Amino acid sequence: MTNKGIIWDCIPSDRKTVHRLSQDASFKFEIVARQGRARAGCFHTPHGALLTPIFAPVGTQATVKAVTPAQLTDLGAHLVLANTYHLYLRPGDALVAEMGGLHRFMDWERPILTDSGGYQVFSLAGTRKIDDEGVTFKSHIDGSTHRFTPEKSIAIQENLGADIIMAFDECAPPYDRDYNERAVARTHAWLERCVAAHQRTDQALFGIVQGGVFADLRQRSAEFVTSLDLPGNAIGGLSVGETKEEMHQMLDVVAPLLPEDRPRYLMGVGAPEDLVNGVLRGVDIFDCVLPTRLARHNAALTRTGRLNLVNAGYANDPAPIDSSCSCYTCRRFSRAYLRHLIIAREMLAATLLSIHNLHTLVQLMADLRSAILSGRLEQFADEFFASQRTTSQAFGAEA
Repeated sequence: MTNKGIIWDCIPSDRKTVHRLSQDASFKFEIVARQGRARAGCFHTPHGALLTPIFAPVGTQATVKAVTPAQLTDLGAHLVLANTYHLYLRPGDALVAEMGGLHRFMDWERPILTDSGGYQVFSLAGTRKIDDEGVTFKSHIDGSTHRFTPEKSIAIQENLGADIIMAFDECAPPYDRDYNERAVARTHAWLERCVAAHQRTDQALFGIVQGGVFADLRQRSAEFVTSLDLPGNAIGGLSVGETKEEMHQMLDVVAPLLPEDRPRYLMGVGAPEDLVNGVLRGVDIFDCVLPTRLARHNAALTRTGRLNLVNAGYANDPAPIDSSCSCYTCRRFSRAYLRHLIIAREMLAATLLSIHNLHTLVQLMADLRSAILSGRLEQFADEFFASQRTTSQAFGAEA
């Protein structure tokens, strides 16, 4: 079943009615089906309902790289993430507000999520200073000095106008126990300040659970974050250097502690196998730069692995990237043509590969949702992982 076929299955067909109900619902999250720990839900926002589980393409600077908003709509995307840190530096959140907010500025009528800027600030090793009040950092653009506090992050996100906004947190290295102890305490204190600073009722503020790979810290953080009764909860600090097994262990600890009636957002995770594992563990929302980043590096995502289209073997290959894929790229173009674009350094290569990679993840989430609704998630997951193992054995490193 295609994404378009199921995307409105829990809300009225009249789009105007949907919009009005979403505003009145105050970010209500409805679970319409369960299988094991996995859930199929419907999260209402002022710019439409999100059917979960869902994958959000990343539009760091108010654009998903190489793809237009119309193309995003056509491939079935319903939620886009934009970045607070980057938009604060350029073009400036005040200018975005003056232009009517992110939705109008980037011509995206569906829901938007903004992260707090915390991860980007903390990744600026050697150019930032953290204290209990906030973070002082240097711009990666021109070296100018700036200051983020919880209050500043919320003010920027309120200017940007996204439907879902994130609390300012501290993402610590996964294996440093002492650092994670301090970061969890700071994240909790900053969350309380974010809640106090948050004014707009048309934006859902999510708190973020931190704690590295330490189960007791994760439990402590989950208990604190959920005690504030926010519209949704996020799991941060994963897929940042720990093993897959450790990520799964932390999800097994955290997800059962998060409220059943609120969406759960796993930040920065987007490999197909990670999406399936996350859904099986009760996660509802995902985002990642992976599909567009791989596209710019000439790689195509499929459910059975990745293809490096630079390889000479594709030079005269008439097949699409994936014969089972219904995206624009696979309906129209061959692997040979895509390889030609790559070798010729044509910009169209990044666009066509991005369309395919994004569609692959969006459609995977739609199929996971359908599997939950039909009670066949376990079978779907078994077949998915079996196909990955088979392809890996057959094609080796490329897969």
